[in-house]
Amino acid sequence: MTQPSQHHQTVVILDFGSQFTRLIARRFREMGAYSVILPGTAPLERIQQEQPVGIVLSGGPSSVYDENAPKPAPGVLDLNMPILGVCYGMQYLAHEAGGDVKRAGKREYGKADLTEYGGELFKGIEGEFVAWMSHSDSVTQLPQGYQVVAKTEDTPVTAIENNETKRYGVQFHPEVVHTPKGGQLLGNFLDICGVSRDWTPQHILDELIAGVQEQVGSEGRVLLGISGGVDSSTLALLLSRAVGDRLTAVFVDHGLLRLNEREQVETALRGAGVNVVTVDAREEFMRHLDGVSDPEQKRKIIGREFIRVFDRETEKYGPFEFLAQGTLYPDVIESAGGEGAANIKSHHNVGGLPEDLAFKLVEPFRTLFKDEVREIAKLLGLPDDIRMRHPFPGPGLAIRCLGAITEEKLDILRRVDDIFISGLREFGLYDQCSQALAVLTPIQSVGVMGDERTYSYTVALRAVTTGDFMTAEWARLPYEFLGTMSNRIVNQVHEVNRVVYDITGKPPATIEWE
Repeated sequence: MTQPSQHHQTVVILDFGSQFTRLIARRFREMGAYSVILPGTAPLERIQQEQPVGIVLSGGPSSVYDENAPKPAPGVLDLNMPILGVCYGMQYLAHEAGGDVKRAGKREYGKADLTEYGGELFKGIEGEFVAWMSHSDSVTQLPQGYQVVAKTEDTPVTAIENNETKRYGVQFHPEVVHTPKGGQLLGNFLDICGVSRDWTPQHILDELIAGVQEQVGSEGRVLLGISGGVDSSTLALLLSRAVGDRLTAVFVDHGLLRLNEREQVETALRGAGVNVVTVDAREEFMRHLDGVSDPEQKRKIIGREFIRVFDRETEKYGPFEFLAQGTLYPDVIESAGGEGAANIKSHHNVGGLPEDLAFKLVEPFRTLFKDEVREIAKLLGLPDDIRMRHPFPGPGLAIRCLGAITEEKLDILRRVDDIFISGLREFGLYDQCSQALAVLTPIQSVGVMGDERTYSYTVALRAVTTGDFMTAEWARLPYEFLGTMSNRIVNQVHEVNRVVYDITGKPPATIEWE
C-alpha cells in the first residue's frame, strides 16, 4: 500500500492517551498539513518512516512521575525539528529538560482566560484568549533555556518555549472548540515547522488515483462491494476513474434497504460510468430470516448470507486479483488505546472476511478521516444526498424492525422512515443530526381513528448528535417538527396509531435499538 508519507512532509503526533489526540491531526489536516498519529512509545525508526518535519507530544492521563508513565522512544527529543508538547506532553518536555513538575494545589478543569501571552506560538494572536484546561500537575520550575510565554490566574506557567531548540509546551488543549483561537496557535506551530500545506482535496484525489493505478497495474481487475453509504460510493467513483471498467462494483440488495435506496445509488453510480452489478437477493434473505427474532441471530444470518451471495456472484464476473475496501484512518490508527493497525474492523458491511483471502486488498482511504472522504466525494461528483448521508448499518432495517421480520413490517417501517428523513431534510434539520432513524416496535396499542377504535403499531423516532459515535446525545428536535411528523406518519401509514420519540443518550442506550 503506497502511503502518502512517501512524498509528504508530515507532522507526527505521538499519542499518550488523550481523548483529543485525533482532533489535533484533523486540525492540522484542515489547515492543509498532512499529519499522522503514532503510539506515544513508537520506535524512532517508525517515526522517521513518516519523514516528519515536526512532532507533537499529546496529552494523556499519566503524571510524569508515574513509574510506568509512557515516554517517547530514546532519541525523539534529540531530533532536529520543532516539538510541541500539549498538557502531559508539556510536562514531559519540561521534566526532561531539568524543570520541576508538581501536583498543583488545585486541579484545573474547564475554561480559563490567559492573563498574558506572547512569543512565537502566539504570534499574530490578539485580544482575549480562552483556553480549555485539563490538568492536575503543573510545571513549577522552568528548565534552562525556556521562558514562560503564557499565564492564567491559577497556573503561572501555562505555556513555555525555547526558541533556540524550537521546543514549545502548552498546558491547555489548543485543538478543542472550547479554545476558540487554538487553531491559530496550531497554525503558528505549522509555520515554525515550515511544513508545505498541500494536503488539499484535489491533491489527495490525484494522489489516490495514482496510488491505485500503481498498485493495480494496467491489467489488474478490482472487485468492490457497494453498501450505498458514502465510503463505498465514493470508493466506486474513485476506482472507476482510476481503472475504468476493470472495476466491478457489486451491490447486494438484501431487501433490508430504505425506500428507493437501491435506485438512488444505482443512478448516482451508473450515471458516473461505474460498472455496477445489482444482485436481487431479497427472497433469499427473507427466507433465512423467517421467524428469527433474536438481534444477534439476525446479524449473524445477514452477515453469513451476504458473504455467500457476494462470493457466488463474484464467481460469475471473476477472476479478480484485488478486493477494494473503504477502510478509514480511524480504523487503523495505532493509538495508545491498542495497536489499531492489527485489528482493522471486519468487512465494513457485515461479517468478517474469510481467513484464506485470495485477494490483495486495495484500501485507498486508509489515511483519510470521514470528512476528507466527503470532500473527495464532492470533487468526484457524488450527489449531496448520498455524500452527506448519515451512516446506515449493514444489517439495514432488520435491526430497526424489532422481533421477527416480515415483508409487511418492513414495508410499514420503510414508509415511516421515509416520512421522518424527508421531514428532517425539508425542515433543514437533517445535517444537525448525526444519525436519525425510525424503529417499528412489536407494541400494539388501542387508538381511535374517525369513530373506530384501532389496534395498531407503535413506532419510535430516534435522532442523535455525536462527534465520534462513541457517545451520543438525543437530538433536541423542535416540538413543532415532532408534532408534524407524528401527524404525517399516523395519517399516511394506517398501520401505525402511536408515535414516540426516544430521549435516551448513549450510554446508557445504544444508537440502534437492536
